[in-house]
Amino acid sequence: MDLGLTGKVAIVTGGSDGIGKAAAHRMAAEGANAVIVARRPEVLEAAAQDIRTATGGTVLPIQGDVMEADTVNRILEMTLDRFGRVDILVNNAGTSMAKPFESVSDTDWTSDFDLKVWSAIRLIRAVIPEMRKVGGGRIINVTNLGGRTPGASSMPTSISRAAGIAITKALSKDLAQDNILVTTVCIGLIKSGQHERRYAQQKATNASVTHEAFYAGLAKGRGVPLGRVGEAQEAGDVIAFLASERASYLTGIAVNIDGGTSAVV
Repeated sequence: MDLGLTGKVAIVTGGSDGIGKAAAHRMAAEGANAVIVARRPEVLEAAAQDIRTATGGTVLPIQGDVMEADTVNRILEMTLDRFGRVDILVNNAGTSMAKPFESVSDTDWTSDFDLKVWSAIRLIRAVIPEMRKVGGGRIINVTNLGGRTPGASSMPTSISRAAGIAITKALSKDLAQDNILVTTVCIGLIKSGQHERRYAQQKATNASVTHEAFYAGLAKGRGVPLGRVGEAQEAGDVIAFLASERASYLTGIAVNIDGGTSAVV
């Protein structure tokens, strides 16, 4: 299936590993120019080179912290200087922070919202005029299942992700007249750098733990109906589809990528 992404320009935050890298990889393979943003310069450059080598595509790495307004301005300036347009924004920057309510400090609340909500708002605000100039665009917000069905000891992440889902729906109404489509993917249990670091910690204390056993234990513990942890590329493929011309009648929707885990559709 031709996704119609040739020549499009996609900005992906948190693009140096996991879901962000996988989404950028798939869009580059489909002919898009990928702009990947992350904080760690060495990891970022390595990811850009990996994508270039695997796809033959064009990748622009931009190092920076999306919580800083100056970084957002620099992302837009560098993207326009290189490519002259913006068609797609994937707001993927974020980490998981989950505690009981009374354990969440003011600093926790502030940093979580700065990373997952305010950075997305600033980036969206920056790209909307550019998307209007090219006749439309796609905004995909990466959230998670907790934003729809919060559990115990799930804050502040479940609350900031709920905000991301609400932003998606409200923006889809505001921007439909401009052919700017806004969607969200609600992520379940997907392999990531965070999980790899946890595996390394377990391996350090128990050398007999294998990679396969670690992930099998995660899937069983979370009760994933498909019985396994998802691959980052599986999420990246869905994001690339939502960014594509094949998804031209989809806006204001949330797609669960969770192996059937969610209690709601």
